[in-house]
Amino acid sequence: MNILEEAGRHQERLISLRRDIHRHPELSWKETRTQGVICRELDELGIPYEKVCGTGVIAVLRGERSGPVVGLRADMDALPITEKGKAEYSSENQGVMHACGHDCHVAMLLVAARILKAHENELCGTIKLIFQPAEEVIEGAHAMYTLPQLADVEQIFGAHVWIDLPVGMISAEVGPRMASADNIYLTVEGKSAHGAQPHQSADAIVAACAIVNALQTVVSRTVDPLEPAVVTIGTIAGGTSSNIIANEVKLSGTVRSFQPAVRDAVERRLEQIACTTAQAYGTTCRFEYRRCTPATINEAASTEIARKAVKTLFGDSALAHLKETTGGEDFAWFLERIPGCYVFVGARNEETGKCWPHHHECFDVDEQALVNGAAVLAQVGLDAGMKRSVQK
Repeated sequence: MNILEEAGRHQERLISLRRDIHRHPELSWKETRTQGVICRELDELGIPYEKVCGTGVIAVLRGERSGPVVGLRADMDALPITEKGKAEYSSENQGVMHACGHDCHVAMLLVAARILKAHENELCGTIKLIFQPAEEVIEGAHAMYTLPQLADVEQIFGAHVWIDLPVGMISAEVGPRMASADNIYLTVEGKSAHGAQPHQSADAIVAACAIVNALQTVVSRTVDPLEPAVVTIGTIAGGTSSNIIANEVKLSGTVRSFQPAVRDAVERRLEQIACTTAQAYGTTCRFEYRRCTPATINEAASTEIARKAVKTLFGDSALAHLKETTGGEDFAWFLERIPGCYVFVGARNEETGKCWPHHHECFDVDEQALVNGAAVLAQVGLDAGMKRSVQK
C-alpha cells in the first residue's frame, strides 16, 4: 500500500476543498459554513460524527478489531486580515482571510479520512477526527480537550503547513516545538493635575513608561540565558489632553516561554516589578497575568510514530530540523492531557512566490503541501492503529 500515491490521486479534491474554504473564511467561533463542508464530506464517506462546541466536529472511524484510540486534529478558523493576494480563490469575505493555513488543515484531514476509510479493515482500534474551531483566539482546544468524546484518546497528532520549510520537507521532533502564549494586562493609577503643575500629581504616564522599561529586565535578569523567553508590551493607552497629567494608563502585552518553570518565574517577577515600580512613582498598578495556552511539547513515542510515517512516505531525507518557534498553538492543550506529536509540513516555494509569512495579507502555500500533509496524517493514523498480528 502506498499512501502517498493514494493522497496524490485525491489532489484535485484536496485543492478544491482548500480553495473553497479559502474563498469563504470564517472567524473564530463563527465557522458554520466550514462545519457544513466538513459534515457534507463525512456524510459522503459514511463516517459518523457529532457537532461539538458550536462549530466543531468530532468524527469516529472504527477498525474491525480492538486497539488504541488515536486522535487526528485540524483547526478551522481564519484571521481578521484583508487579503491582498490575486489568486482566483482569494477571500470573498471582506476583512477575513485564511492567512495561516487552517483551510489547508481541514482539507488535509478530510482527505486523510477518505484514505483511512478505504483502509478501515486494516485498522486495529479507533481514529477520532477532530475539527477544532477558534485556534486563532487560543480558545478552541481548551474548550474541546476535556470533552467526554475525547476521554479515551490515547495518542493525538496534528499537522501545520509551514512556510518556513520548503515544500517536501517535514519536521517531527521531540520536545518543545511552540511556546506557551500568555497575556498580561496592567492598569497604572495615579493622580491628575494641570500639566503645568506636575508637583501636584502622581503621573501615571511617567510610571507606566518606567514599568515598560523595567519589565525588559525580566528576561535578561530573571531567566537563564540558555532558556528562551519573550516579554512584549504591545499596547499602551492613557491621557486625554496635552495639558492634563494622566491619572490612568492601561497596558497589555504577551509573554512566551517553553519551560513551565520559566513561565512560573516570569509571571511572579513581572507582577513584582510592575507593582513596586508603580509604587516608587507614587502610583499603583493592577496586574493580571492570563495564561492562554501552554507550550506545545511533543512526546517521544508519538513523535517516533510520526517520524516513521514520514520515512515510509518520503524517505529519511524529507525529515527536516526546524528550530522551535515562539509562536503559540493551542494544540498544546491536547498535549497537556494526551501524549502526541505536532508535525510541520513544508509549504514554501520561492519560485512560485509562495513564501510570505504566516498572518501576512499575501500568505499562500504550494498546494503540493496538501498532498504531503494528508498522506502524513493518514499514514500516522494507520501506523498508530494498525492491526497487530496475533501471537499464537
